[in-house]
Amino acid sequence: MANKGIMKKNIGIGKSHGKIILIGEHSVVYGYPAISLPLKNIEVICKISPSESLFRFKKNDTLSTAIFSALDYLKISKPRISYNIVSSVPEKRGMGSSAAVSIAAIRAVFDYYNETIDDTTLELLTNQAEIIAHVNPSGLDAKTCLNDKAIKFIRNVGFLNLPIDLNAFLVIADTGIQGHTREAIKKVESLEEKAIPHLKRLGELANIIEESLKTKDVYNIGQAMTAAHKTLRQLGVSAKESDHLVNVAIKNGALGSKMTGGGLGGCIIAICQTQKEAEEISFQLEKEGAIKTWIEAL
Repeated sequence: MANKGIMKKNIGIGKSHGKIILIGEHSVVYGYPAISLPLKNIEVICKISPSESLFRFKKNDTLSTAIFSALDYLKISKPRISYNIVSSVPEKRGMGSSAAVSIAAIRAVFDYYNETIDDTTLELLTNQAEIIAHVNPSGLDAKTCLNDKAIKFIRNVGFLNLPIDLNAFLVIADTGIQGHTREAIKKVESLEEKAIPHLKRLGELANIIEESLKTKDVYNIGQAMTAAHKTLRQLGVSAKESDHLVNVAIKNGALGSKMTGGGLGGCIIAICQTQKEAEEISFQLEKEGAIKTWIEAL
C-alpha cells in the first residue's frame, strides 16, 4: 500500500479499450443473456502528471471519481496531480466510454505512484466510479473493457468468457446521436406484458449467437443480428437513423446488422466475412450519414 514517502514517476500512464453489445440489449434487464465484445483497437489513454495545485474531486463526475477512488485506496492525501485523457471512445454511444476512461485513469494513478493493481481491485474501483455514470451498473461494461475476450452476462447469475475466432469483421457506425438508455428502458417498461414475447425472442437470439460463436457460423450470427434489430424496433427502442444505417449495411453486403446499446440513438453494428467487405460497408455507412466508423477483427 502507498504512503506519503512513496516514489513517484514523472508521469503515470494507463490504458483501456471500449466495448460493444453484440446481442441482449434490454432483454438482459429481464434475466436473458447478453453478449458483449471488447473493442481492442478503440483505446483510451490517461496520463497523470505532477501539479502545483491539489487535485480537486468533482461531484457526479465519473473520471474524477475514478481518480479519487484510486487515491483513496492508496491512502494518498492532498495529491498534487493533474490528468490528461485522450479517448477514441465516444461518449453516450454504448461503447463503454465511462468504464474505459475510469480503468485508464485508475491504472494511470497506480502507475504514477509506482504501485501494481490486480484485476479484481481494478474492477471494484471501476464499478465504484461507474455508479456515478449509471446509478446501478450491471458491471458488464467494466468487465468487457478489462477483457480481451467476449463476455456473456446473465443478471443475478454472472459472467462467462466466450473466446471468439470467427475470421470475420465487425463494423461499428456512429449515428451521431447520443443514446438515451434510461428513456429506452422506460419505454420497454411501459409496454408491460406486450414486451414479453419480444424480450423472450431476444433471449432466443442470444442463445443462437452463442452457439454460432462456438461453431464459427458467421452467416447464422448475421441472421440473428438482423432479427434482433427487428425485435428491438418492435420494442420502440431504435431510431430512424439507426434503422437507415442498418439497411445501408445489409444492402452493401453485411451478413447482418443491428442497433447496439440502450437505443434511441448511439451506434449500429454490422458483421461481414472479409476486410474488403468491411471497408466497403464502412465507406457506404459514412456516405449515408454515419459520422464515424470503426472496423474490428473478430
